[in-house]
Amino acid sequence: MRTCGVLLPVASLPSKYGIGTFSKEAYEFIDQLWEAGQNYWQILPLGPTGYGDSPYQSFSAFAGNPYFIDLDQLKEEGLLTEEECQEADCGQNPEEISYEAVYQTRFQVLRKAYDRLKRLEKEENEAGKSLKEKFEEELSPETIDYCFYAAVKKAFGEKSWSQWDEDIKLRKPEAVARYQKELEDEICFYEFQQVTFLKQWKALKEYAHSKDIQIIGDIPIYVAFDSADSWAHPELFQFDEECQPVAVAGCPPDAFSATGQLWGNPLYRWDYHKKTGFSWWMKRIRFSFELYDMVRVDHFRGFDQYYAIPFGETTAIHGAWEDGPGIAIFEKVKEVFGKVNIIAEDLGFLTPSVLKLLEDTGFPGMKVLEFAFQAGEESSYLPYLYKQNCVVYTGTHDNDTVVGWYRSLSPEDKKFVNDYMGIHDLDKENLYNSCAAPEVTEKTRWEKELSWEVIRLALASTADLAVIPMQDYLGLGNWARTNEPSTLGKNWRWRMKKDDLTPELIAKCREMAEIYGRAKKVQADLPEKERADKDTREMQEERPAGKEEKPTAKEERRSADEAPQ
Repeated sequence: MRTCGVLLPVASLPSKYGIGTFSKEAYEFIDQLWEAGQNYWQILPLGPTGYGDSPYQSFSAFAGNPYFIDLDQLKEEGLLTEEECQEADCGQNPEEISYEAVYQTRFQVLRKAYDRLKRLEKEENEAGKSLKEKFEEELSPETIDYCFYAAVKKAFGEKSWSQWDEDIKLRKPEAVARYQKELEDEICFYEFQQVTFLKQWKALKEYAHSKDIQIIGDIPIYVAFDSADSWAHPELFQFDEECQPVAVAGCPPDAFSATGQLWGNPLYRWDYHKKTGFSWWMKRIRFSFELYDMVRVDHFRGFDQYYAIPFGETTAIHGAWEDGPGIAIFEKVKEVFGKVNIIAEDLGFLTPSVLKLLEDTGFPGMKVLEFAFQAGEESSYLPYLYKQNCVVYTGTHDNDTVVGWYRSLSPEDKKFVNDYMGIHDLDKENLYNSCAAPEVTEKTRWEKELSWEVIRLALASTADLAVIPMQDYLGLGNWARTNEPSTLGKNWRWRMKKDDLTPELIAKCREMAEIYGRAKKVQADLPEKERADKDTREMQEERPAGKEEKPTAKEERRSADEAPQ
């Protein structure tokens, strides 16, 4: 089945509070995707972010970002006032996130909601379960670990766990017990954030499903060193006795970087993971599929071979390739979960063994059109080389926008792009003016047209799924880029304005999806009788034949933990 979707991080949604959230704007965006004939909404990882604001450097692989909690919903629940919500208004610039402002205000406002909930709970349920007990019934042990970690981290002035006092750094039992008692209320506050996050996200995801929109999320292969994962489970990583990394992740020197890339993430002890039946990874994958319908596995190559750089090196020059778990981990995934919807991020230089691993898993790989056009070379990213079992993108979150990319090309590469797509003689009077403000220049209009032609190339390809970043539908330049790898201070900040996605643009998206056989049927397209029959069928399907007991969250987690190893 041919399908299509849009790439837009949750953080980039419009919002009156300075960063995208699970607010009414998110629900409206799902409506717009539905109207545009889309099947998928691809987002970035939803984990809590720290220094650098990257969702790929999260404080936990089992927690959600409290920035995404919708304050207006808390107001409706009586936990916040309008005045308190306004204290978190960091929306002075509708096109850019100020993470510093969000960090300085968001937790203070959430604390007020938590304190009010505590008072209400005390009034209504003095003899029952504590609020903390109720929260922990809703959360996995790994998420509870994160809440404990976050509370201790705050107590140490937000320092990395490697700089905490030795006893709690090494999680000595007496220290763990002492901090759990001393920080009980703070731990409970972080548990409140996670329960609220999950509740709101579940509701948004269910709404997406009601519109036949599926969610594509991410599993970054690595976790951050300063994370609850590495602190709570040092045995999983290549650490010494003092819990310092022996080696860290990165990639070797290449044509783009003479010194390679030093990511700094801790590396896994794959021998240990294999002995435990990849138990931690199975928990991680289960948690990911509770959040998302389809998962993009970032840096898929690392499961075949990973690049290990000795800890303390300042560049990636002196690293070495080491063997990863290979097909064994994915065989375990199949054994525990059956068939799963995974996209393999297989970009970059691929060895025969990586290609073999991809083939053996059967996962679709990624094709990025911005990598396709190098004059004089036949790139594997050119559409006529695609197999159906792949996902095509104009660009990813790590790429420039199509307009920015085209501007940066050499004259030879631009000519190749123009020749390949046959766009030399485009009718300059027949431009996609719906995407351009009246004051834009002729050059800007041409660039917007060019963006649509690259989108057309993606949608027309044989790839089963085509995903287009929202910036490319909007025809935006380099300033709207989501991330530029190996840089700090300017990434993850772009926001879509509320009026960017116009009815004309939505109609154009739908038209393009229909032309290339990717648009799903929406209710408005159906004849009246067919629409009525469809409604009747759906009502019958929704009517329960009998009451069925569902397992509790804890029972589901226990089942996962006890799966054959």
